[in-house]
Amino acid sequence: MATENLQLENAASPPQTTVQEPNVPPAELRRTSISSWLGSALEYMDFTLYTLAAALVFGPLFFPNADPAMALLASFAAYGSGFLVRPLGGIYFGYLGDRYGRKFVLIITLAMMGVATLGMGLLPTYAQIGVGAPIMLVLLRLIQGFGAGAELSGASLLLVESAPNGRRGFYGAVVAMGTATGVLLASSMWLLLSQLPKDQFLSWGWRIPFLLSIVTTLMALYLRRSISESPVFEKIKERRAALRAEENQQGVWRDVADARKPFLVSLGIKLGENGSVYLVKGFLIGWTVSVVKMDANVVTTGVMLGSIMGIATVLLTGKLTDRFGRRKVWLWLSAFQFAFTIPAMLLIETRNPVLVALVFVIYIGGPIPNMYGVESTWLVEMFGSKRRFSFMTTVKEVGSVLSGGLGPIIAAAVVAATGPGWLPVAAILMSYAAIGWISGYFAPETRGRDLNSEADAC
Repeated sequence: MATENLQLENAASPPQTTVQEPNVPPAELRRTSISSWLGSALEYMDFTLYTLAAALVFGPLFFPNADPAMALLASFAAYGSGFLVRPLGGIYFGYLGDRYGRKFVLIITLAMMGVATLGMGLLPTYAQIGVGAPIMLVLLRLIQGFGAGAELSGASLLLVESAPNGRRGFYGAVVAMGTATGVLLASSMWLLLSQLPKDQFLSWGWRIPFLLSIVTTLMALYLRRSISESPVFEKIKERRAALRAEENQQGVWRDVADARKPFLVSLGIKLGENGSVYLVKGFLIGWTVSVVKMDANVVTTGVMLGSIMGIATVLLTGKLTDRFGRRKVWLWLSAFQFAFTIPAMLLIETRNPVLVALVFVIYIGGPIPNMYGVESTWLVEMFGSKRRFSFMTTVKEVGSVLSGGLGPIIAAAVVAATGPGWLPVAAILMSYAAIGWISGYFAPETRGRDLNSEADAC
């Protein structure tokens, strides 16, 4: 134990080297922070709205001929379709981001997500156009997923590369704060509109949050057009001719082979964080409502209060990583995530509204946003500058498919096949948490690293 503590203390110590500050004016950094915050809020507002709608609305409106369990499975299968194209979007936009700039890509991805979310609110139902309705639902999920493949990675990358060296953890956590903000906006609107009579809510009430997302989209687009490019990318542009000559001589696959270790540990970190995010927000909500038979407003209230807690805590966690290191804070958070799983399931089984809501407050206000806050900075620092956008988006989106895309579908299929027991759900949640902890244990500490370096962190 003493040896392990010594290793953690050493790992948390920043390298004793002089690292050049980005020297971004404070007003410019504020604009970059706000645009990154709004972009991540839009992505998670869409995600939360879809998961709430999948659990409560999309089954009867888009899959009316299926029994409730199969309708829930079909809704989450449509939801999972967006994850299938996220790696493609990540690879494509990551390449563009390394070649043409972070800002260029982030304007495109934001517009794609905004159009898809708005379109969700305009969808006709199965009763109106038949099988075309679920087809259009899947198509919009594909558009949203392709754009989202680079949004969070790009927002984190641009912001962390622009931040002062000693405050990267704090600014990286702004993106995580945006995800909590998106969840809060979505759950608050959903809770308010769910007070409508059921027929009105199913007819038009559920559409309003999707339609109002256009406000966030336009605000974020306005800010993104006015911000400057990342200082790190500006230095890459100065060496573009030399970098292309290296590409021609060594080939892209040499860089890929050299990055296999940071890629694998980063992928494990992503699985640990993302598995819980999408199982809790993407499956546990629907399971608690449709299988445990809790009032949907109890769950939505817990999600809303948890989002407020997440907004209040995530920047503090970012500051802690600047002081103690990314690795140490991550290990504590992932250990809590693992340990809380079985108590959470037992609390849900009580069917006590206060205790059930408390589970979602703790999950959505504790490990979920704060682990992402650590990851937002840690993964940026893990890779060298030359292909940072490409590697980071690939890691995140492959991880999203393996955890967020497959996790809720597997959990829904297991529940449909085995019945309403919670043990399979708990086992999946704990498996992701264990992967995250083990990967974090073997990952390098990156606090204080020079982001202009072309070398990876390990």
